[in-house]
Amino acid sequence: MTEPKAVVLDSWAVMAYLEDEPASKKIGEMLAGSLSDGTPLLMSVINAGEIWYIVARRRSQKDADATIRWLKEIGVKMIDADWTLTKIAAEFKAKGSISYADCHAAAVAVQNRATLFTGDREFVPLEDSVDIEWL
Repeated sequence: MTEPKAVVLDSWAVMAYLEDEPASKKIGEMLAGSLSDGTPLLMSVINAGEIWYIVARRRSQKDADATIRWLKEIGVKMIDADWTLTKIAAEFKAKGSISYADCHAAAVAVQNRATLFTGDREFVPLEDSVDIEWL
């Protein structure tokens, strides 16, 4: 039996889920499915830092810590930004006006042959290079 294709969460998807935005139902279904079928969940530490600072600004540092702890508890594997990953992200950044954090999410997807879950339209220029599941 083959392992399910990994899913990369960017900060947009996590924040949409946490703030109960319209895409939260689809994200919740994906998260529940990953727990039941073993789909690997990945996230760049750069994107985890982005989530942390957004939650800290909007709520508190304590809530930000709890959010990162929750991501780890549901099985999200944080991917460190080594040189190989960083170079892929930098190549995406060199091509256009996409945030550097988003470039790291895309790089994790490419490096792991994974699907990037996002609703962030900033990723449109990368559609030819990255497998994207639009939320």
